[in-house]
Amino acid sequence: MAYKAVLFDMDGTLLDTLDDLWGAVNATMRRFGYPERTRDEVRQFVGNGVTRLLELALPGGASDPRFDEAIAAYRAYYASHSEEKTGPYPGVSSLVARLTEEGIACAVVSNKPDVTTKLLARKFFPEIAVAAGENEAAGIRRKPAPDMVFAAVRELGVSLSDCVYVGDSEVDLYTGRAAGMDVVSVLWGFRDRDLLEREGAERFAGTPEELYRLVVSPKVG
Repeated sequence: MAYKAVLFDMDGTLLDTLDDLWGAVNATMRRFGYPERTRDEVRQFVGNGVTRLLELALPGGASDPRFDEAIAAYRAYYASHSEEKTGPYPGVSSLVARLTEEGIACAVVSNKPDVTTKLLARKFFPEIAVAAGENEAAGIRRKPAPDMVFAAVRELGVSLSDCVYVGDSEVDLYTGRAAGMDVVSVLWGFRDRDLLEREGAERFAGTPEELYRLVVSPKVG
């Protein structure tokens, strides 16, 4: 039996958001007088929420006396510049449309702020039924905690055993494991296959077509 639902990570999985994230990081660095970060550095930093991103990007990390101010500045800048260079990876829009047309529900669970996650999902993937982002103020912990996954699955009205989690990073692997779900790691995102394999990834998709075949094939186990 194929899966009934797919839960997607957003950054590095559905959307190539790296250049806008990089721009927001360096706008923050400039504002506070710090050296800018390279694109590849930011690629390695993203995936675990804004707080962790700025902890890695700022020279003093979380001990910086202006850390909270920097997070607020980053959030404000990114909220106004999150769509300038962002767009779906090639073939991903067609994949999402194909899955939903075939009755396989799709959802997004992201460590991006909840408002931004919903905005980008509506703009680029109107077929997606559920989109949830970081909302710790409401008691929903960010990934790799499984809270967002559980909330999305409840909203979809399916069981965890009928879902597969799809992401591009080690954080996604940890999230899927914490939720007790099958996981597929995509290879077009922000992490390299070697790193994912070291973290225990076993199922990979190099293209959206490969991902489609894994979703509609019989479930693992």
